[in-house]
Amino acid sequence: MTTPKEIINKYEIKPRKKLGQSFLLDVNIIRKIAAAADISADDIVIEIGSGIGVLTEFIARIAGKVIAVEIDPRLVEVLKEKLVPYSNVVIHCGDILKYDFKVLSKRYKSKVKVIGNVPYNISSPLIFHLLSFRSAIDGFILMLQKEVVERLVALPNNKSYGVPSVLLQMFASVEKIFDVPASCFHPRPKVESAVIKGYFRKRPLVDLDNEFFFTGLVKASFAQRRKMLINNLKNSKLLTNISEEKIRDALAGAGIDGKRRGETLSVEEFGKLNNLLYEAMTNL
Repeated sequence: MTTPKEIINKYEIKPRKKLGQSFLLDVNIIRKIAAAADISADDIVIEIGSGIGVLTEFIARIAGKVIAVEIDPRLVEVLKEKLVPYSNVVIHCGDILKYDFKVLSKRYKSKVKVIGNVPYNISSPLIFHLLSFRSAIDGFILMLQKEVVERLVALPNNKSYGVPSVLLQMFASVEKIFDVPASCFHPRPKVESAVIKGYFRKRPLVDLDNEFFFTGLVKASFAQRRKMLINNLKNSKLLTNISEEKIRDALAGAGIDGKRRGETLSVEEFGKLNNLLYEAMTNL
């Protein structure tokens, strides 16, 4: 098998800083990512940022269909040449943040798996993009900045626990599976990476009366981390039509002390509070 370094040299590829390109050189790590995805011949896999196609090749040997998404036209040409032997690979030149997963899922009558080495500059937007298409996605394996992964899997009472933790964990089961040192990449990034694995739940941890309201509530609760929850909620534009008394009633109904900080609430507590506050809003 041709190594990533050999491919880079052969095609004289110069990483584009604008696109956040950093190529994973360690074949053992690439193999571990492919293995962790638990791919079968029945799977439809979307690979984010296929780059020079090394991980794509590992996936293509097992999956039923692979959609290799790459935004850089230069690398698309490399992929077209390198992946000729694999008839189950479709190369898509475009922005993953504009990709419609539902269309693909309907076409193949199957939920899809998502795998990728994600550029650091689109980490958060990508997570929210995947969340918006969760009905079409089974599971995901993503390599992200280590700090981002730690935020996504963090539990309450942890400094990394915040808005992304709560929003993702309400709808997905997630775990960090391993770290990837900066030395494994070309060019070497200034930060470490990690790989996260997740599955979207059939139903959220708590059945939410309104998901849009839930997002606003979580953001309001973390608006000023050092403030008590009751103060963040009182000052939130989301709840301007609700009296402090009703906010306190909702907190009591959810069994939450308003003097706590947002970072101490579990995902389930956020869900219960959401429904009580939304009910108070709709009954005005």
